Amino acid sequence: MSAQEPLPGTRPAGTRDEREAARAVREMFTRIAPRYDLLNRVLSLTFDRRWRRRAAAAVESQLTSRQACALDLCCGTADLALELARVGRGRVVGSDFARPMLVRAREKSAAAQAGLLLVEADALQSPFAGNQFDVVTAAFGFRNLANYRRGLEEIHRLLKPGGVAAILEFAVPQRGVFARLYRFYFRSVLPRIGNTVSGVRGPYSYLPASVEKFPGCEQLAQWMEQAGFRAVSYQTWTGGVVALHQGVKG
Repeated sequence: MSAQEPLPGTRPAGTRDEREAARAVREMFTRIAPRYDLLNRVLSLTFDRRWRRRAAAAVESQLTSRQACALDLCCGTADLALELARVGRGRVVGSDFARPMLVRAREKSAAAQAGLLLVEADALQSPFAGNQFDVVTAAFGFRNLANYRRGLEEIHRLLKPGGVAAILEFAVPQRGVFARLYRFYFRSVLPRIGNTVSGVRGPYSYLPASVEKFPGCEQLAQWMEQAGFRAVSYQTWTGGVVALHQGVKG
């Protein structure tokens, strides 16, 4: 796949290019920030906490040194960054381009005395030097990037040689009764609950649409390999509702 060949990225309704898509996503998360944590718990039946704990545990071995440094991209209100700080001994940085999310993240970091460094930045244009982090994570945010190839290349750039990327994302179960029930919930029930609780129409209709348009696990694994990652793997959890992708920078 050549550098000139565009990979798909998120395209919220009404957006025509990467710039408009990024702006729409930023505005979306800015609007839902006040009730973002509550909705995560309600809509996932609190499974989101378990998923983030498992993702942090998957990279714990990379964070045992006090010199270790982890970066959580698209960190939102810092739930995964806080889990990384809990399991590791080094520094944890959280980055997001929606300022209201970071305001809440700072409050949570202070309450937990976690000492997170929180930076307002676009995941596609990180201000950090290359070869700096032992771990780079993204939980339910990679799907919202306007360009997936650039996102993977940026993660690869930021990691030290031997560093680990961990991308936790929604997936769509493919077979059986559970798959049918999940699709009904995701398409019909979740948007109604999200719109009602958040008081904002739009973002929680975007969520199921973005998940269904996102590439499958095999496709994302291939893209990671093409971006230069080795030992690429993925595992699905909770009946295939979410997947954790991992890769190592060679």
